[in-house]
Amino acid sequence: MPEKPPTRRERQREQTAAEIVTAARTLLAEEGPTALTLRATARAVGMTAPGVCRYFPDHRALVQAVVTDLYLDLAADLEAARDRRPDAPTLERFADAARALRRWALTHRAEFTLIFGKPVPDAGTAPEDPAHDAGWRFGQVFLGLMTQLWREGTIRPTAAPDPAPTWWTQFDDLREHLTEPVPLPVLAAFVRTWTQIYGLVALEAFGHLDFALADPEPFFERTLHDALTALTAEPAEPAEPAEPAEPADGTLPPPPHHR
Repeated sequence: MPEKPPTRRERQREQTAAEIVTAARTLLAEEGPTALTLRATARAVGMTAPGVCRYFPDHRALVQAVVTDLYLDLAADLEAARDRRPDAPTLERFADAARALRRWALTHRAEFTLIFGKPVPDAGTAPEDPAHDAGWRFGQVFLGLMTQLWREGTIRPTAAPDPAPTWWTQFDDLREHLTEPVPLPVLAAFVRTWTQIYGLVALEAFGHLDFALADPEPFFERTLHDALTALTAEPAEPAEPAEPAEPADGTLPPPPHHR
């Protein structure tokens, strides 16, 4: 049975709620996460605070609506970048999505801070939060590309050690969101790659690379290249550790380099 179309009153309510979220996003972009209050949002949209509460009953509900909208906005950007070249190799589409993430972060710094820095407690995306599904739509962009790379045989991590590290069991929650049984070594390799890419984007967006780099883009491109190369490299046989040579001057040798 087809769904009943929304009534005029329901359409008006949805439109007003969308206007409130837009006003809240403008406040966030112009003044930062601390400006995201019911009272300030009400002023921005020309309503009273009790009027806004008819649509968003408390601060948490408003922030969750904004976070949901931001994640959907970001996910749409990443999906467009991923799909812009549908015939390109999956690894290149992964790189395109990573570049789109960086562009969005640098052009939406306050918004990026709210959803990833979480300076406001109500901005969470735990399973019980209304913004959870929107957050996972963002995550599925990269997880889907990772699954495709594994399916193609492009990701070739080392075999799982026996016994596997006990901390690998933490990946079980991640696997629940996947449509295929991706092996734990692949998930471990993906998480290492993701932390390199996302970590560098976050450092730049939060202004923590300014001390060293006036233009971080070439460094980002090099890091992205190295991270994706490591993700898809042929696994190497572990080398036997060499005995450290005793220095002639009697000083202690440097610690061995760990890969």
